[in-house]
Amino acid sequence: MGKFIIEEAKRCLNCKKPMCKEGCPVNTPINEIIEMFLNGSIMECGEKLFENNPLSVVCSLVCPHENQCEGHCILGKKSSPVQISLIENYISDYYLNFNTNKTIKKINKKVAIIGSGPAGITIAIMLATKGYDITIFEALDNIGGVLWYGIPEFRLPKSVLLKLKDKLITMGIKIRPNTLIGSAITIDDVFRDGYKAIFIGTGVWKPRNLGIKGETFGHVHYAIDYLKNPSVYNLGKRVCIVGAGNVAMDVARTALRNGSTDVNIMFREGPESIEAEAIEVEYAKIDGVKFEYFKSPIEIIDEGIKCVKTEIVTDSYGNKKIEYCEFTEEVFEADSVILAIGQGPRSNIVSNTIGINVNGIGLVEVDEVGRTTRNGVFASGDVVTGAKTVVEAVRVSKMVAQAIDEYICSLEE
Repeated sequence: MGKFIIEEAKRCLNCKKPMCKEGCPVNTPINEIIEMFLNGSIMECGEKLFENNPLSVVCSLVCPHENQCEGHCILGKKSSPVQISLIENYISDYYLNFNTNKTIKKINKKVAIIGSGPAGITIAIMLATKGYDITIFEALDNIGGVLWYGIPEFRLPKSVLLKLKDKLITMGIKIRPNTLIGSAITIDDVFRDGYKAIFIGTGVWKPRNLGIKGETFGHVHYAIDYLKNPSVYNLGKRVCIVGAGNVAMDVARTALRNGSTDVNIMFREGPESIEAEAIEVEYAKIDGVKFEYFKSPIEIIDEGIKCVKTEIVTDSYGNKKIEYCEFTEEVFEADSVILAIGQGPRSNIVSNTIGINVNGIGLVEVDEVGRTTRNGVFASGDVVTGAKTVVEAVRVSKMVAQAIDEYICSLEE
């Protein structure tokens, strides 16, 4: 692996106008990093990566690189692009093995971070480097949010997140696990205790249901719940997953790694309409996942799913819609059914807090830099946008961290 990474790094053309950087949502200076790496300055380029993107080590594993940095590499036009993700991961992972924190002058101002997902971690690190006293409140027992509980081990090893946790601790960031804000502790309680600002990055953990008969049966599960701890589930051999996003692919591949041998994805449209990244679909197929296209569930029964065939029709205005085909009802047999049709935010914070507005589907309303409708409270990440990529959460959260800093500084004026 080490030799391959060096060979890949040497393929970099060090373009004067690096398209790879432009293709990265957080503008990672890839050409500079690779040059530093080849010159033996791995710690310096590791630091540069971390300062630009605190979740560089994660993004190097889970980003859709084929659409971003690698997809914009000039070499990819005629041959294969430089495998930037592998180089970035090697550097970022190496860097986290060492305690290289700079001496930071503390400013004795507290900021609360609610939720330790990608947005929360990014803002905690960004503000800690400015000297703020940071406390992360995490509802579960491990940090990472969707990184820990929503992305399978084979895609994102837990060891990577444990290194990030160690980094947070060495930076002086306090982590308070198993603490759900909005019940015993409220937003008002946090402000009462002297915190200058509060950031909400609680993600989307409320699974959406189909609203059909049979969803309460014992062999029916929600994808976001299953991925939290797959080992406690007994799915049986034949599994049917409803939905075709990236989460559905993760569930299917995880089920195969946990004893199920016949795993199927049911989707009411065709392969061209799948929401998951193309590479994730390919990996699912390689792992042995089967696809049932143009089928829609109408009821869940003990034996599996009652479904009907569907077709895409276009009306006179050119609008496409899905219609059920008459007399096509059938039973798709399955030991377990997993619903992977999306998720939304929980309401434990906003329902116990005055002044934080949400939209019609419960997402927190913010302005362009993450300010909510309550003074001193900020938000970003999936709780604002719905489920997005990790790097998108980092991109927005860097701006929100700056806005929090400016807000606190304004309090003294």
